[in-house]
Amino acid sequence: MPGVLAEARARECAKNMSRPFDWKLSPWLSAPTFSAFRHGRFIVAELNAPHRVMTTSSCVGGVSDEIRFLVNHQSCEAAEHNDRFLKITEAGTEHYHHSVCGELSLPPMNTAVMGTAANMIYAAHESSVYEDLRVDAIVTAGVEGNAATSGDPAQWMETPSGWTKPPHAGGTINTIVVVNRPLKPEAQVRAILTITEGKTAALMELGVSSRYSRDLATGTGTDQICLAAPLDRDAFAYSATNPHSKLGELLGTAVRAATKDALRWQNGLEPSLTRSVTHALRRFGFSEPAFLEAMRTRLTDSSMRLLEKNKTAVLFEPQVAAAAYAFGAVLDRVRYGVLPTSAARDVLRQQAATLAASVAAKAEEWYAFWRRLDIDMNRPLDSIYDALALGWAAKWESKD
Repeated sequence: MPGVLAEARARECAKNMSRPFDWKLSPWLSAPTFSAFRHGRFIVAELNAPHRVMTTSSCVGGVSDEIRFLVNHQSCEAAEHNDRFLKITEAGTEHYHHSVCGELSLPPMNTAVMGTAANMIYAAHESSVYEDLRVDAIVTAGVEGNAATSGDPAQWMETPSGWTKPPHAGGTINTIVVVNRPLKPEAQVRAILTITEGKTAALMELGVSSRYSRDLATGTGTDQICLAAPLDRDAFAYSATNPHSKLGELLGTAVRAATKDALRWQNGLEPSLTRSVTHALRRFGFSEPAFLEAMRTRLTDSSMRLLEKNKTAVLFEPQVAAAAYAFGAVLDRVRYGVLPTSAARDVLRQQAATLAASVAAKAEEWYAFWRRLDIDMNRPLDSIYDALALGWAAKWESKD
């Protein structure tokens, strides 16, 4: 009998959870042309007048004058939520769109929906204002799963018969932008570029690595956007949204700030916490486990025990991190052909010596470290490990 009662309660609970709820009971922010509500796994921006909306939403995507609601929805958790992910992908994007709209009691053809694994409580809002112009940006962001740069090797291929590999929203930057003044159509298209540049500027500022190449990330493979501007034939429509225009500046600053704030909450990408050797060289294969394994073959047992207990003091030391960033930047310039390959070993050797001297806190020993280091261009991280080991061993060695 208890088992039957438990099953009945579970069915009733599931039934209640599937019923539409009143998301308007959860107001979040109010702006001149829209109101935003945050309820559980949803953010809903309700436009209070007709707008032209440009969106990547799968069912109402493109350009529309009929959209009244902009929805951001946490559709799954970021890591290995496979059952939920398969349920969404097997049902199809149209079914997903209608199910979200049904849960919110919103008309599907008037609602743009974006899905993500990011938590809605971590959404960031920024507004930029100049005289009578206002730009509001609402961003959720996660980059741990699939941060990428334009031109990276592709993981998915769409064919007439479907996908060769199902896409997964392991990391996504979803951006809602509302401008309070009308835009000419061409200006609204250009605004998409400016918004994207603002997002990418935030990733560059935080030094986010691509998960598919040795480059810095410009976004993720599943980023989505909704951009809304009011339709008012009697009002002046702006024609310029590029970074040289004031409106373009507002777009860039709002999106850049909101993206950084969202990443701070979702992924812990506080700028000061990115001052690590791991963050600087992750895209080249550096990781804390690989670092410790490499140190075990380069240090004595006593030095290794001391390092294991004080690894943070090495990996997050500002001068050490600065040298690691410099090594990565120089390696980039060599890869891109800015610096001649004939000089690669020499210039990287100099950066490695600086790294060792920084770990040791002995700048006067730079030349001694330089003499002991070498660079294998096929395995550049080996010189990083060599430099860290040399510096650590020298830090506490006695001259007495």
